[in-house]
Amino acid sequence: MPAVTSADGTDIAFERAGDGPPVIIVDGATCDRSANRPLDAQLAPRFTAINYDRRGRGDSGDTAPYAVEREIEDLAALIAEAGGSASLYGHSSGAGLVLHAAAHGLPIARFVMHEAPYVAGSDEEMREARRYAEELGRLLAEDRRGDAVELFMTITGMPAEMIAEARAHPWWADAEALAPTLAYDSAVMGDAAAGGSIPLDVAARATPPALVLCGGASPEWMIDVGRRVADALPDGRFGVLEGQGHNAAPEVLANVLAEFFAG
Repeated sequence: MPAVTSADGTDIAFERAGDGPPVIIVDGATCDRSANRPLDAQLAPRFTAINYDRRGRGDSGDTAPYAVEREIEDLAALIAEAGGSASLYGHSSGAGLVLHAAAHGLPIARFVMHEAPYVAGSDEEMREARRYAEELGRLLAEDRRGDAVELFMTITGMPAEMIAEARAHPWWADAEALAPTLAYDSAVMGDAAAGGSIPLDVAARATPPALVLCGGASPEWMIDVGRRVADALPDGRFGVLEGQGHNAAPEVLANVLAEFFAG
């Protein structure tokens, strides 16, 4: 398995497919690179698609203590491997990481943020994000990985009966293995530090051309957050994937990405 070595010595595993301008795919919570292979396959005919395991996931290593800056350094190593510049696509909390990377000044040609789950901004929503971060930290400190995954699924809106059914599936063990990285996603989204609100100061420093995507079938609050993120970016635009939800069909998404990344 190919890997790059990040600044702190952590090996970051990746797959590369296709030939063309490089695009790095950044996934969200409870995912490793296997979740992005359908999109990878759709992009490969037009781009060099780089699909990687974020630190602590899949075949990538991990080095304590965690900081968002370490994941930015992981992306810097991948961009260097790609030839010194790349476009980035981030989904869900991966979109939040892409925003941080762009604000940090990495050599990013263009970037896409797809439904970063920032809170709409009410005081109660921000308190809830902070409570989630605190409870998640407690469960992980007690090594209650299954309960940590259940907490995440609960705050994303999954009904209790569906969570109970999920615990009986074989893939639940994979979700538990990734449970410690839920704290990484929470840090990326600023749950404890900023109540999960849109980081306007970060967005103001993210200068490459950007596209913020939401699904037309997604909740109205998510679409409103997407518009607000796009408005906060120096060179941001907003797009809606009609008929799609939080997880868009790869063929629909790839066509939109190809058009934007081609300029």
